[in-house]
Amino acid sequence: MQQDKANTASPAAGGVRGDVAFLRRVLIVAGVILLLLLLWQVREALLLTFAGVLVAVLLLAVARPVEARLGLSRTWSLLAVGLALAALLGLAGVLVGSEVTAQVAQLWEQLPRAIGAFEQRFDVDIPPLGEAARQAGGEGGGEAGGSADGGFFDASVLRTLAGHAATAGTMIVNALSALVIAVVGGFFLAVDPAMYRKGVVMLVPVEQQERVEDALLATGNALRMWLGAQLVSMCIVGTLAGLGTWLIGLPSPLALGLFAALVGFVPLLGAVAGAVPPLLLALAAGGDALLWTAVLFLVIQQLESNMILPLVEKHMVSMPPALMLFAVVAVGLLFGLPGVILAAPITVVTYVLVKQLYVRETLGQETDVPGEDEAPE
Repeated sequence: MQQDKANTASPAAGGVRGDVAFLRRVLIVAGVILLLLLLWQVREALLLTFAGVLVAVLLLAVARPVEARLGLSRTWSLLAVGLALAALLGLAGVLVGSEVTAQVAQLWEQLPRAIGAFEQRFDVDIPPLGEAARQAGGEGGGEAGGSADGGFFDASVLRTLAGHAATAGTMIVNALSALVIAVVGGFFLAVDPAMYRKGVVMLVPVEQQERVEDALLATGNALRMWLGAQLVSMCIVGTLAGLGTWLIGLPSPLALGLFAALVGFVPLLGAVAGAVPPLLLALAAGGDALLWTAVLFLVIQQLESNMILPLVEKHMVSMPPALMLFAVVAVGLLFGLPGVILAAPITVVTYVLVKQLYVRETLGQETDVPGEDEAPE
């Protein structure tokens, strides 16, 4: 009788355990979905945090030699590096800041006329400021493009310009606020990166913590290698663009070179974006300026692809160009303009983590992981 009761109760107990296991799996899946939705809601904060990590990597790359040679603490080394960088930027602002500011203002004034010349040459319309640009630089003079109720500065154009000015002002304020938060956050991350790294490692099971910490160390080293090489490439491209546009005779060569250097932070797409303002100005200038400008940026692009990048690839994360291009497009579609700006370092991090945690640790295949043989961050 007792054996019959045990046999009768066993299927029931097994069914209860099966229901509990199924319910646990459902709750886990629901929790993962909720976590992903929460992360998507705070994606801008995550991007800002990643920007702070980049700032920390840059500060540490400069502060570690100072700390080792002068025997200063980490905090004092970072303060010394921060003050030195601020003094350097201030000196550069005093020496060339006024000239760059004047050339940026000149460039900003001449671009609408260049856009108007482009529209007239190819018979296209660039909304919504295309009509204003064409009136500003098409026929020239105050009578060009006049409207029936008072010329160029009618109510609709003023409303359009005011709307764009307000939007641009909001974007500038948001960008400056994000920059301040990223710099301050990066400083705190750089003071004790091991503490934050261990905090992340504690979120995974104990048996996986060593692997995750090794992967994070390799990621930090890879970011440092990539960032250093990218800064070198940006400086070279900006210098070549500035000198080239000056020799061609385009206005504001310093501003054009600075713009080409800054957009060079975005691989592949940055080279195209950096050539747009010079080409528009060359089109408005007429003559052979457009041809020489196109040749200049084609040569710069070839030099960057075939000489500059191969030289610095020894100290950076080498990835297939197609992978980087599609990653920039994908991250840009997901996160907008901030995603485009940070797409390359995000791709570097993803590349390293996939190679170490998935290809090597999960699939068991041998692969070289960028940054794993470097000194720990």
